[in-house]
Amino acid sequence: MGRRKKGNPVHGWVILDKPQGLTSTQAVAAVRRIFDAQKAGHAGTLDPMATGILAIALGEATKTVPYAMDADKVYRFTATWGESRDSDDAEGKLTATSPKRPMADEILAMLPRFTGVLNQVPPAYSAIKVDGERAYDLARDGQEVVLEPRPVEVFEARLLAGEKDQAEFKIRCGKGTYVRSWVRDIALALGTLGHVSALRRTRLGSWEEKDAVGLDTLTPFMHSPAAFGYLRPLSTALDGIPALAVSGPDTVRIRSGNPILIRANLFAKMKDGFGDGELSGLTVFLKDEEGAPVALAEIAEGELRPFRVFNFSTS
Repeated sequence: MGRRKKGNPVHGWVILDKPQGLTSTQAVAAVRRIFDAQKAGHAGTLDPMATGILAIALGEATKTVPYAMDADKVYRFTATWGESRDSDDAEGKLTATSPKRPMADEILAMLPRFTGVLNQVPPAYSAIKVDGERAYDLARDGQEVVLEPRPVEVFEARLLAGEKDQAEFKIRCGKGTYVRSWVRDIALALGTLGHVSALRRTRLGSWEEKDAVGLDTLTPFMHSPAAFGYLRPLSTALDGIPALAVSGPDTVRIRSGNPILIRANLFAKMKDGFGDGELSGLTVFLKDEEGAPVALAEIAEGELRPFRVFNFSTS
């Protein structure tokens, strides 16, 4: 007989308002303890200095993490001019200084260059793996970390406020964008140095600040049913994916990991719900007739082929 997993089979998302000073891993562990959940993960790391939305997946919701990570993100942050840090934020060691302080009109004129698709070098202190090790571990050990530039997209960048030594920004960006790199690079383009001195994630996909709950609210509900009032359905991470209801033997086959033929009745539902575009290769979120998640499937060669099946067993 196999060992019983520690904790309970809890499934869903907790949208945490992460406090400053806590790593994302520590935040996930805290939420997992509160819900006594068997399994947990998160969608997109926040640095210890950062606050705001950290989406934490419990149980079968961990199978939807890639879709949450692909969602747009919105950040508000402060750039401090005239100093570079080895981590590109206020927690790092000072590496150089500059007397230059950019004016608001200079910053505004520069923003179009830092909007759109950018080739961005991630910070040395990042979770990117180099030869199997995290870059931040190598950097903390004093090793030189060389990371390759990668394309990222900043959809919108706004200057919210500016003083002599600092400026406050808001950006909406895609997966893989580092705010610390964005500040480092725009500072260099402005003829100065800069680092992030405050950072808050205010939106992740459809989740906004108003949807988030603080650890100070959750912690008193340790192992209590009251905590489940803050647990969001697994499907909230799949809002952008077409949904389709399956029933009877089709549900049984899909739950067993087997494909089903797209018969006339299913095809009619799909045309009604998905429009007249190309369906082949489309990812579909399958639910049963009661609306319970069944699987994520791909449309291919006249079939629905499941590639992520949700298992809500109680052991």
